[in-house]
Amino acid sequence: MGELITVEKLASIRQKLRDQDKKVKFVFTNGVFDLMHVGHVRFLNKAKSHGDVLIVGINSDESVRKIKGPLRPIVAQKYRAEMLCALPCVDYVVIFEESTPEKTIEALQPDVHVKGGDWKADRMPETGLVRSYGGKVVIEDSGSEITTTSLIKKIIEAYSGGRR
Repeated sequence: MGELITVEKLASIRQKLRDQDKKVKFVFTNGVFDLMHVGHVRFLNKAKSHGDVLIVGINSDESVRKIKGPLRPIVAQKYRAEMLCALPCVDYVVIFEESTPEKTIEALQPDVHVKGGDWKADRMPETGLVRSYGGKVVIEDSGSEITTTSLIKKIIEAYSGGRR
């Protein structure tokens, strides 16, 4: 079971392992993970396959509102973190306040940064940072046609107009 942890504590754990010359491959991914669905699970399992420790960074509620609008997130950050921690593939969850995870990545310096198939590595703001310290950027597709946006639309259609 994963653990919700601060970036500072996780950076300290990573440094202790390095100081002990332990070879542990850290993988980082991030996102909102608002309404968990099979696409998220598939993606996170693929991300974990790139290393030994999977760290999932999630946007704080405030940062989600900044990037997705005032009606999001639907699920509060503490519950999103708890659901992610319950997945066997997730080792650690960190919550970050910024719109993008550069500060978190800079502190943790993961060996691999994995993003979903809807991203292009050369268009991600964190790619330059990851590559600057020798890290690798990987794009993985979830293999699912389900998205949070499609789920929200389906729920709205199903329950709009007083139909229940």
